[in-house]
Amino acid sequence: MKLVVLERNSVGTDVDVSCFEKFGAVDYYPNTVAENTAERVKDADIIISNKAPMNESTLKDAPNVKLICLFATGYDCVDLAYCKSRGIKVANVVDYSTAAVVQHTLLLALALEEKLAHYDNYVKSGAYAAQDRFSNFDKVFGELDGKTWGIVGMGNIGRRVARVAQALGCRIIFYSASGKSSCTEYERVEFDQLLAQSDILSLHCPLSDRTRGLFHREAFAKMKKTAILVNVARGPVVDTQALYEALTTGQIAAAGLDVLEKEPITKDNPLGSIQDSTKLIITPHMAWASKEARTRLVAEVMENIRAFLNGEERNIVNK
Repeated sequence: MKLVVLERNSVGTDVDVSCFEKFGAVDYYPNTVAENTAERVKDADIIISNKAPMNESTLKDAPNVKLICLFATGYDCVDLAYCKSRGIKVANVVDYSTAAVVQHTLLLALALEEKLAHYDNYVKSGAYAAQDRFSNFDKVFGELDGKTWGIVGMGNIGRRVARVAQALGCRIIFYSASGKSSCTEYERVEFDQLLAQSDILSLHCPLSDRTRGLFHREAFAKMKKTAILVNVARGPVVDTQALYEALTTGQIAAAGLDVLEKEPITKDNPLGSIQDSTKLIITPHMAWASKEARTRLVAEVMENIRAFLNGEERNIVNK
């Protein structure tokens, strides 16, 4: 059995991946891009990948491939129809990073609500030491208690964010982009209501035709000027230029982003010019990547392979 790990470094070099060697010979590549994918998978029986494109152009000369395992939950990098036509099974991993993403969501919201960057800089700049009073609160901040927290995407992550936010005193509302949500624990609203009522609005939805560009100029115009947007879902759910304009014109108060339309951030991304961290915080797509989450991810991929070799369909997304 020949296995190829195309993006070994995507789970971090501090996490051991030698468990895959129990299934056969393994080729490891630190990272793989579209241009070298086909060459690297041509002899593979099992491919383990993350973002490398899995489609006809990269797989047509790989006759032995039986299984593609993703170091991810999302599978938009895979042509599922083509894989099904070839009899290639595709397995993802779900719920491995929920705790980490929930934690990061709250971190971004709280840091922006409390103007944490400003107050940290105030102390470190020497301004606090130079004043003659014990306290400083020159930038107004508020409490989450009593505020409305809106959510797009009420899956595992969305529900846990809702529980934590509710524990902090927030009223929870959510919008179902698919219209098929089974969630009954929280108040479901239409999109315009979500925009108008949310003080904090966090995104946890998959990228689809329904969610791509969901937050555009018209959407931001309907939000509260005091609202904070947190996107830990997918970058293209938010229109970059529209968000830039909303932040710089004061249509909304702040945004916390762990995802962008193009990653890594490009030099021409206008959001990169906003240096005020009380208005915008951008982290490098790391909300999912706690050590515990990455360790679980590798273990789950190993179990997906073991199940497949035992004739079981575990986490197969193209049955």
